[in-house]
Amino acid sequence: MSTLKKKQGFGAVLWDYLTTVDHKKIAILYLLGGGFFFVLGGIEAMLIRVQLMIPNNDIMSGGVYNEIMTMHGTTMIFLAAMPLLFALMNAVVPLQIGARDVAFPFLNSLGFWLFLFGGIFLNLSWFLGGAPDAGWTSYASLSLHSEGHGIDFYVLGLQIAGIGTLIAGINFLATIINMRAPGMTYMRLPLFTWTTFVASALILFAFPPLTVGIALLMLDRLFGTSFFNPELGGNTIIWEHLFWIFGHPEVYILVLPAFGIFSEIIPVFARKRLFGYSSMVFATVLIGFLGFMVWAHHMFTTGLGPVANAIFAVATMAIAVPTGIKIFNWLLTAWGGSIKFTTPMLYAISFIPTFVMGGVTGVMLAAAPADYQFHDTYFVVAHFHYVIIGGVVFAILAGAHYWWPKMFGKMLSEALGKITFVLFFIGFHLTFFIQHWLGLWGMPRRVFTYLPNQGFDMANLISSIGAVFMAAAVIILVINIIVTTAKGEKVGSDPWHDGRTLEWAVSSPPPEYNFKQLPLVRGLDALWIEKRAGKQSMTVAEPLQDIHMPNGSILPFIMSLGLFISAFGFMYRTEFAWGLPVILIGLGITLFMMLLRSVIDDHGYHIHKEDLMDDDDKGVKA
Repeated sequence: MSTLKKKQGFGAVLWDYLTTVDHKKIAILYLLGGGFFFVLGGIEAMLIRVQLMIPNNDIMSGGVYNEIMTMHGTTMIFLAAMPLLFALMNAVVPLQIGARDVAFPFLNSLGFWLFLFGGIFLNLSWFLGGAPDAGWTSYASLSLHSEGHGIDFYVLGLQIAGIGTLIAGINFLATIINMRAPGMTYMRLPLFTWTTFVASALILFAFPPLTVGIALLMLDRLFGTSFFNPELGGNTIIWEHLFWIFGHPEVYILVLPAFGIFSEIIPVFARKRLFGYSSMVFATVLIGFLGFMVWAHHMFTTGLGPVANAIFAVATMAIAVPTGIKIFNWLLTAWGGSIKFTTPMLYAISFIPTFVMGGVTGVMLAAAPADYQFHDTYFVVAHFHYVIIGGVVFAILAGAHYWWPKMFGKMLSEALGKITFVLFFIGFHLTFFIQHWLGLWGMPRRVFTYLPNQGFDMANLISSIGAVFMAAAVIILVINIIVTTAKGEKVGSDPWHDGRTLEWAVSSPPPEYNFKQLPLVRGLDALWIEKRAGKQSMTVAEPLQDIHMPNGSILPFIMSLGLFISAFGFMYRTEFAWGLPVILIGLGITLFMMLLRSVIDDHGYHIHKEDLMDDDDKGVKA
């Protein structure tokens, strides 16, 4: 039997995905998981906008509103934006660097299952006594006094998901450092790989403070310590520091891969090489570095004093410089190019002015005296939605359209894609542009209702109408995906016909081993160089030989399940006698699986050279 023979049937496919360690399948799992939470977060956003549509609205109480608002923020940042970016990173980065897989396929699978179980645990709070209600930042002064188990769900769910993210970050760092194809030097890496690399380094340094902060909050809430409780000698401001030392780099963990996606899309559809490649790399690294120097700008109003405020204000403004470099480079890449306005390109072009607006309001907020006025108003809400949606969500939608044929072997409908884009673009600006004024007119954040005739009525109505447009866009996107999956035409290795990087050199979807023979990279935009030389495929760096592959494993799934079980024990430890046994059972499952992993020698399997030749008689194509 051929080692490449495919299994059939629903059960076999399900088992395949539960046990897979293949980065391409894990990318699809991230896409499904992140997509599900994105829709969930979107429904929460719609409920917020329905509540605020008219003054004195009483569809929901203040308590329920706080829960929905908290879960919207938490879901969108941790469970939608990051996993969807991880989906694109998993699908593309190993292909872009000419690798067969990521450095640690097993850990890659573990990272996904931890995220999923953490996300499910967090959302079970809706059904088990109430969701967290202290805002997505969960400031200790609020979260310590929150009744019920909502915050416990937040703490334990994010801790599990956060471990998964940290694992994924370390894995991408190891992959990009060690797994590059022959000739793929650092200054030949595609920009998306570069931004993934820097974002992974940020994950490595930003997530531990969050892990520590959440662990201390867990100890305060569940074990009676007093790290953040001022009545017992603690300090709530310490939570703010720990949270924002993670929280601000988190923005760049999201935005840098988004920049990378646009840096891939614009050259392809402008049919020109990226302008100023080395300055783009430099700017990426500089943004990553400065991202850690600015966290206290979230805390200007907490009384840090004028010196600290001034230092953090200047550092915050300094980030505008490398970001500006990037903006000009994108504009100059497009300038003079033969532009094709495909769906990904429409998102890319509209991203530039949108993100600039988000950046300008960011610099306004960076000025500490001004921030005293803007702080905790809708101006801030407008600013970060312009950055996160106008930067990150636009990029995710652009990247999904751009790499969809590579992941699934079928093109998404361009007509439906453009309708999605137009609706989303109009809806987004309609929703959030007006919120700048709402903030300047004095509407505070996080309020569940407001009185009539204060000047907020019309603006809130416009904002809520915009949200309906965005919801319609997402519905059309889902229809597009369903129709394409059912009927779409199969495409070749380079469906856009202007692919420049290595991922467009392999079939769509790629085979499980990615490259029969590792490619030889001869410069930046490796595939484009070969095309210029009149070749259809990559020059290979090695003869055809057996390929070693890792075996799938169910262990990551069971490890994550163990932590998921133990989380219930931690939460109900003081209320029920079964709390402690459940903790021990859950952690026991996880530790036993770790033991199995270290004891069992799993050497994987080989795909034989003969099978590779059967597939394609030439046997030399990369």
